Amino acid sequence: MAETTRPEECNVATVFLAFELGSSKWTLAFGRAAAQRPRIRTIRAGDLTALASEIARACERFGLTPGTAVRSCYEAGRDGFWLHRWLTSHGVSNVVVDSSSIEVNRRHRRAKTDRLDAGKLLTLLQRWAGGERGVWSVIHVPTPEAEAARHLTRELATVRDDRTRLRNRILALLATQGIPGPLPRRLPEYVATWQTGDGRPLPAALQARLQREWAHLQTVEARLAALRAERATLIEAGTDRVAQVAQRLCGLRGVAAASAAFYSAELFGTRTFQNGRQLGALTGLVPVPYRSDQRVADQGISKAGRAELRRISIELAWCWLRWQPDSALAQWFHRRFGPAGGRSRRIGIVAVARKLVIALWRFVDQGLLPAGARLKPMR
Repeated sequence: MAETTRPEECNVATVFLAFELGSSKWTLAFGRAAAQRPRIRTIRAGDLTALASEIARACERFGLTPGTAVRSCYEAGRDGFWLHRWLTSHGVSNVVVDSSSIEVNRRHRRAKTDRLDAGKLLTLLQRWAGGERGVWSVIHVPTPEAEAARHLTRELATVRDDRTRLRNRILALLATQGIPGPLPRRLPEYVATWQTGDGRPLPAALQARLQREWAHLQTVEARLAALRAERATLIEAGTDRVAQVAQRLCGLRGVAAASAAFYSAELFGTRTFQNGRQLGALTGLVPVPYRSDQRVADQGISKAGRAELRRISIELAWCWLRWQPDSALAQWFHRRFGPAGGRSRRIGIVAVARKLVIALWRFVDQGLLPAGARLKPMR
């Protein structure tokens, strides 16, 4: 969870450091007090030797000893968490910030440079260290083991997207020649015999491209099959925390291996939660109210976090209604949203998804079976 800091810690000697990370250079903003003009330095991206040197020079510039406490921050992005781990291993108290939670000037046009952004982050870091918790949201940094456990499910999602793009590309190429889908299983055998909508044979260049696109698609299909087999093996024979959680989830009717593996790797097997509100906020399925003066509007759900997590949560909610009809959650949905139908059901399934992910967390973490739910029969 977010790191806590007592306001009195800001009264001791501390150097504050804010990073503006780029692909070719890093902009560093050092500060000692809120009213002090920041010390701005630029180093080559990834140059840790220069970073350590600049921190030492900043301490010397502010008249502090080399062992002075250093607090730093940077926005989550393409650099991931390796810099955070290096900083903490060298005694720097660092936080990684959700960039979408940072307050910004709302003018249509505003000046934006690395120097200005680093200075703004430095100011927010000093305010946050002083006790203002609302200035931004701090990201919980996963352990290297937890981060590695997510690669399989995320690679599966990436490969599925690649397969969809390839299939759509081939279908689009055929559609431009008046050839409708679907794709035949042995497309290379048909390419030479197909004719365009106006009766001409397919151009040789197009035939060659279709053959190459099909070969690429077969490679992606093979990769997807191998990943699915690896996922099945990990669930059946794995002994780590992620595998154990997936095995437990697979014991519930309506929860298949894909959903169990994803939930385990992204949520229950690699993270800890203190309550259901934290879990709901992470999935982005919580409502966002808008009530200002006499204006009351429904903004829908927050959509925070990964879209893939929300998609699988919605799919699992529909599966739960089908395979767990006697559960209290399914009965609540049918009682409240079933008679209305249409749009009301689509709204209600989001509420089911939010309640279900919390119920599954309690099932994994506390051993509480969702009310009315049934387990799969033992094999």
